[in-house]
Formats: sequence, structure tokens, C-alpha cells
Amino acid sequence: MTVEEKLGQLQQLAWAWDTGPGGGDTAAAEAAARHGLLGSVLNVVGAKASNALQRIAVRESRLGIPLVFGLDVIHGFHTTFPIPLGQAAAFDPAVTVADAEVSAREARSNGIHWTFSPMMDVTREPRWGRIAESTGEDPYLTTVYAVAKVRGYQGDDLRAPDRIAACAKHFVAYGGAEGGRDYNTVDVSEQRLRNLYLPPFKAAVDAGAATVMAAFNTVNGVPAHGNAHTLTGILKESWGFDGVVVSDWTGVLELVMHGAAVDEAEAARRSLTAGVDMEMVSTTFAGHGRDLLASGALTGERLDDAVSRVLRLKLRLGLFDRPYVEESAALHAPSARARAAAREAASRCMVLLRNENALLPLEMPAGSSLAVVGPFADSGDLLGTWTLPGAPEAVPVLSALRDALPDTDVRHALGVTAEGADTSGLAEAVAAAEAVDTVVLVVGEPSALSGEAAVRSELGLPGAQEQLIEAVAATGTPCVVVLVGGRPLTIGRWADKVSAIVMAWHPGIEAGPAVADVLTGAVVPGGKLPVTFPRVVGQVPLHYDHERTGRPYNPAEPGVKYVSKYLDVADGPAFTFGHGLSYTTFEVGEPRLSRERITSVELRAGARVEVSVPVRNTGGREGEEVVQLYIEDPAATIVQPVRRLRGFQRVRLAPGEERHVRFLLGADDIGYWTNDPDGVFTVEPGEIHLHTGNSSRTGTRRTLLIT
Repeated sequence: MTVEEKLGQLQQLAWAWDTGPGGGDTAAAEAAARHGLLGSVLNVVGAKASNALQRIAVRESRLGIPLVFGLDVIHGFHTTFPIPLGQAAAFDPAVTVADAEVSAREARSNGIHWTFSPMMDVTREPRWGRIAESTGEDPYLTTVYAVAKVRGYQGDDLRAPDRIAACAKHFVAYGGAEGGRDYNTVDVSEQRLRNLYLPPFKAAVDAGAATVMAAFNTVNGVPAHGNAHTLTGILKESWGFDGVVVSDWTGVLELVMHGAAVDEAEAARRSLTAGVDMEMVSTTFAGHGRDLLASGALTGERLDDAVSRVLRLKLRLGLFDRPYVEESAALHAPSARARAAAREAASRCMVLLRNENALLPLEMPAGSSLAVVGPFADSGDLLGTWTLPGAPEAVPVLSALRDALPDTDVRHALGVTAEGADTSGLAEAVAAAEAVDTVVLVVGEPSALSGEAAVRSELGLPGAQEQLIEAVAATGTPCVVVLVGGRPLTIGRWADKVSAIVMAWHPGIEAGPAVADVLTGAVVPGGKLPVTFPRVVGQVPLHYDHERTGRPYNPAEPGVKYVSKYLDVADGPAFTFGHGLSYTTFEVGEPRLSRERITSVELRAGARVEVSVPVRNTGGREGEEVVQLYIEDPAATIVQPVRRLRGFQRVRLAPGEERHVRFLLGADDIGYWTNDPDGVFTVEPGEIHLHTGNSSRTGTRRTLLIT
């Protein structure tokens, strides 16, 4: 290969969505493909368009190297599943596997080989719009989901016609952006980097993730796209990652804007030598690579390493043998099976936050009446962020409830729009509420208010929606709030004025039927919060696994002044991590250990301790509970979080049924990384407290002694 051809393999250019070859916006990509100066294209959609461009690369370039086509398939291609944050609320990795498998099948049939997913940025920042793409605030939960989605996308063979390459993003610490502002600074200690942000990526690499994407942010003053410590020292050398590191959109060029490079040439040098292998959209590698080689600023070995990684990806995908897809086999719409999977996933993701007087499930005898009110009652805007052009709208809640309750008089009133100050529709909504037996209010965030570059400084319901809730609740008619959105919201002001609250997230294509399933009891809710809901935005960051202070707040001593608390808001969140109710009740017993003493040497050698937890359905109907295991290290050289999730299992139980759930704890669960930049993991002697229950506030405890 010539130097230019090698550099071409490191270039990814954007396409103009559904524009075929010959369009005005695609000339640059076509020309590069024709001359063998292009390795990948993103945003080509459709088997016909991808095949046409692939033929140019394979038949007209000197070497005939096929292109790899990438696309942001985040939570669905044709079939939109719940947003990733919603999927995490299921506390069931099978949900995200279903999304990945359906997405991979639909995408690969349309010529897509590579998705820029899953996003595994742990975040405690609900203001950050990309929390919707995350799996929340906990590194363990994120790790489990990251592995599940990688395996769901990739399967056992990337050559298969229903599999695509996954991309672990964003490497690394993007979720810690200051102020929740997208692309912003992250300043983080080495121990927090390794204990909080890196574990999901390490697990994804171990699970075979084909690619990794660099993050937009700086890490301790060094842009992630030019950070040799993380990209090469940790990812490639320590972890042995042999896949492709791709930049984010113009991320290499942005080293100049960061103030880390004086010009494009220096940006290319810093990024390539730090460990980025492929450049997305900007062209600094191709434009300056030859000169960098000539000057010695870039070695031939590093260039060949990057090219080898790109070619290896194409080999793994089978593109040299089968560069094209069968156009007649392309999937053009969600199948009935895919819709059923999306509906099941959406219902499993919903979290019952409140249910006073057991208002839910709805008991609607023949002849009863129900008002479905709010800006999202009859809306298809329930797909959430990162949906692809042409994806079908969501089924509205209103029509789904009418189908589910054929003998009920189901009425509708808008009340207020999702955004804006117009309250002229309040009177109609109040009248509708006064005339019926029960009200379902469907309120929340439009999809456009979450996702990339969708940062909010306030976390309340937008527009006049809170006024709508208060006005309807004041009628005295029993009221259920279905909350849709892409992040935790501050709902404390009105939460106790309604009887029931269901957090539905942005549920995807089958939103309405899934909501109806939960409200009517066809599905018993079992989801849990994967992220803390603050009372007010001023509490942020607020998360269950915070570190101790020397003067912690004690609720039993509310009048003590010199402790860590706010003067003007009650301590703690509105709803904590792991919280979620059901239509039945459960009793989670105390943990039992296979042994109560173990040495750190044994743990490091691979020994594990089994933890057995009894759980019993104490209610009158079948349901599912998520049994959660947390550990607490009360005294360590580096202060540890007050609790850390180290296991969870969602179990279905009949009334009166009891089961023992088992977890295994090893060194990875008990130890932690120090601040040594070379990476030192330690398991210290001392007591480890084990807590089990159905939320992060569980009180049961056993002690494991490490000697």
C-alpha cells in the first residue's frame, strides 16, 4: 500500500443520509472511495445506496479494499426500543440484548456493519442530555449492560448477516463533564477514573467489543483524542485491545479548539501518536500524515498499526469475501416479532414510583370513565433521542388505553402543550377531570430535550405542565401521572398531590401499548431507578454511592448545624437509586455467606464468597422483584463510597413463593484501584459489610472479614 492508501484507510467521511451516489453532497466520499483513499463512511442508509458506494470502492480503486459502513444505531434501527437509560431501569440485561439483536438484524440487512453504541459513560449529571444514552450513575450496572449489548450486537461471529460491530464509547469520563455541559472539562483523580469510569470499558473489551470511540472532553487537562495515557497506556497496552479506536465527529480537529494543538498538523500528530486509529469527518490524518512521516513526528510502525487494526475489523466482518448485502433481503419496517419485543422491553423498563391507596392497576368496570390528559397523551413523540430518519412514530397512549379498555368511556383533553406558557386549555382539562372516575396525566419532556447538546439548567417539567398537574389534582379525582422523558426530573413539588406516578422514560415505538399494559395490570411493574431523582437541581450531583465526609448528616439529629447538608431542602433525594414499587409486596431477607472470613491472598487467587439471599412474595399477585446486593468498606486507605452495587437479579414469584438468590463476590467486587497512574489494584484487610434488599437504602447487613 502507498502512504496515501494507508492514510485513506484511516479516513471516515459522512454521507448525506438517503442520498445515493451522484448526489451533490456525496462527491468527496465517492472520489475518495474511487481512488482508494477512504476506509469508512457513516450515515449511508439502505442496502441499495451502500451497495452502490461499495461497488465504487471494490471495483474501481486500485486495491479493491471494501468500505465499512457505520451508523448511530443507539436503541433501534426501524424498531425503536426504550432509550438506554430506560433499558437500565429494567435491571435485566436481557432487555438490552433484545434491542441489540433486533437492531443488528435490521441494520445489517440495510448495509450497516458498525454501530456507534453502546454508550457506557457513567454519569451523575441529570442536566447532561446524554444521560438518556447512558445506563445511569452506577459502574456495576453499566458494566453488566455494556457487556450484554456488545454481545447482543456482535454475537459469536461478526461475519453473520444479522450481526454488527459494537463501539464502546466515549473513552473516557465523558459523563463527568463539569456543570453537565456537553463537551466540557473533566478533572478526575486516577482512582476515580479507574473505579468509576473505566470498569464498563474494560468489561466491554474483555467481551470482544470490536471498536472504541474517543470522548470529546479533556481528562485532567488532556483532550481524550490526544490522551496517550488512556488510549494507549490503559486501553491498548494494559488491556491488550487490538480493535479500532475511532474519533468522534471532528474530534481530532477539535484539539485545536481545545488549545492542545496549534494547527491541524499538530492535532493529527497528537491524536495518531496517542492512539486514535480512524478519523471521523475531519481530514487531518489524510491531509498531514505524509509530512508527519517525513519529519519523523509519526513513525511508520504506528501508521501500519492503525491500518492493520482497520483492515482486521473488515476481515472480522467478512467484507473481503462478502462486501455487499442482498438488496432483496433488506428489512424496511418493524416486524410483528420486533414490535412485540419492543413492547415487552418498554413495559419491563417502567418504574412505579408512587402508588397511594393502590390506585394502580386501574380497576375500570364496564361503564366507568377515564380522562387521558396532557401533552403526551395523544402524541407519537415518545421515541426519545437518537432515532433514525424514517423510523415509525410511537403508538400513542390514548389509542392504546382505548384498545385496552373497550368498556370504559375514555376521554381526552390536551390541557397544555409540552413547552410554552399558554394555559388556555387548563379549564378544559379540569372539566374533563371532574367528569370522570380516574385521570391519567401523560406529561414530561419532548424527545428533543435530551440527547447530545441538549443540556438543561433546570430539571422541572417544561412549560406549564406542573400547573396542569396541580389543577387536575385539585379536582379530587384520583390521578395517575405517567412521566416520560430522558433524564431524572425534579418532581418533588407535585409528587404528593397525585395518587400514582409511573416513570415510563421515552419508551420507544410501542410506548402506548406498554404504558397501557402497566396501568391495567396486564404487566406488573418491576423496574427500578438506575439513577437518583433529586428534589431540586441544586442538589446535583446527587448519587447513592457518594463518599463519606468527616461530618455526615444524621436524620436523627436534624438540628445539628456543622454537618454536610443544605439549609433550604430536605436531605437526600426524592427517589433513590434502585427504588421501584410493584402491585404486590416482597420481603428480602438477610444475606447468608458461604464463609465469613477469607484472606486477601485467596481473593487475589480467584476465590469467591457465595452470598445467598431469600426473597418472598408476600402479596396477593404474581410479580417481579429486583434483589440487590451492596457492599460497604467502612475503613480503607482511600475513602470508599458508602455503598457499591455488586449484584442484582430480577426474579418472578407467585404469591407466597420464596426463592434464594445467589451472588458470588470476588476480588474485583471487594477491592479498589489506587491513585497510582500505572494502575494498582488492592484488596485490603478489614471488615466488609454486605447489604441486601430492593433499593440502595436497604438496611439488612452481614459482615465479611478480610484477613
